[in-house]
Order: sequence, then C-alpha cells, then structure tokens
Amino acid sequence: MSAFGSDFSLDTVRDVTGNGTEVDVATNLLTGDIRLSILWTQEIVLSPDAAEEVAQALIRAAQQGRRIAADETPEITTSDTQDSAEA
Repeated sequence: MSAFGSDFSLDTVRDVTGNGTEVDVATNLLTGDIRLSILWTQEIVLSPDAAEEVAQALIRAAQQGRRIAADETPEITTSDTQDSAEA
C-alpha cells in the first residue's frame, strides 16, 4: 500500500516525441512531501500545454502537502511556553 496520492488529472500528459513517457505528481498523505516522477525514462519532453498541466498539478500538491504538514505540527500554546520557562 502506498502513502502517496497521485494527481489523476495528468493521466493524459505524454511525451511529445511519442515514446509513451508519462509524468506523475503525488503527495505523501502522511508527511505532505511531493513526489514528481517521470515514468519509463529519465526525461520527458512536454508541449507548453502539458508543461502547464504539470505545473498546476505541482501547485495543487504543494497546497495539499502544506495542509498535511500543518495537521502534523503540534500547536504551541502560551501555557506550554510558560511551563517551559518555569521549569
């Protein structure tokens, strides 16, 4: 089972050279980290429209990742700070 959630809006993005290369943007649902994968090769050549789709997917993943990371971070309250200072 993977902790990553992929952006399925990129299912149609393919390399313009026709070799079937795909791109995947996924967010780690536990940590909020972002994974950018280029599948089946080491590089991908994108059309301007496809590049914009990938950029938008990365922006969406970054927003989701920030929300996940914020949920993990415990909030420090004023009483926590005062208790530490008194110790």
